[in-house]
Amino acid sequence: MTTEHGHTEAAGGRQQQPPAEAPPGGNLYVIAAPSGAGKTSLVNALLEREAGIRLSVSYTTRPPRPGEIDGVHSRFVDDAGFAARRDRGEFLEHAHVHGNWYATSATWLQREVASGHDVLLEIDWQGAQQVRKLIGAAVSIFILPPSLASLRERLEKRGQDTAAVIARRIDAAREEMRHCEEFDYVIINQDFAAAVADLAAIVRASRLRTASQVARHAKLLQALLAPPDPI
Repeated sequence: MTTEHGHTEAAGGRQQQPPAEAPPGGNLYVIAAPSGAGKTSLVNALLEREAGIRLSVSYTTRPPRPGEIDGVHSRFVDDAGFAARRDRGEFLEHAHVHGNWYATSATWLQREVASGHDVLLEIDWQGAQQVRKLIGAAVSIFILPPSLASLRERLEKRGQDTAAVIARRIDAAREEMRHCEEFDYVIINQDFAAAVADLAAIVRASRLRTASQVARHAKLLQALLAPPDPI
């Protein structure tokens, strides 16, 4: 369905820009997980371990959590500022989740990947679904908790939500986890070190895909595959 602003509206309220070609060289890693599965901690550990990955910072209307910095963890804007950017077509996709708006910057993301940079995007399953339609070569990864009990324990240890909010998050997590099979990879975050190693293995393997290697090492391949000089 097309909205009055010319965006295409997808299931669940997500809206997307027209399809873009997958650029050569750079990899786009799309990571999704239910709240409390440890996604942010895994991503931070990956970024410390693997050089050259740039984190896509999303726009949101939710207030910053303790310790969060604007422009580092998210770009925090009010409803009016979010709507203005949306109407200018700056977002790759956007959605209303848990009472707040979230969006991905289309211009920044496409520019970085087109320049050959690896980019990591943290997003919910609906957004991941739409990003895969726009950039088919995106590498999608879903993080699962080892159990619902551990998920509840992690949410309670945060000390940020009431029991009612935690119950709603658990219900939402059940729905989100039903979509894990849509992703290229699934990591179960039971042992943190092992989960980080699994995540790094996916990154390294994707960098060795033929299309990426051909784009990154064009001059080398040209020299290796050039016809021999005439005798």
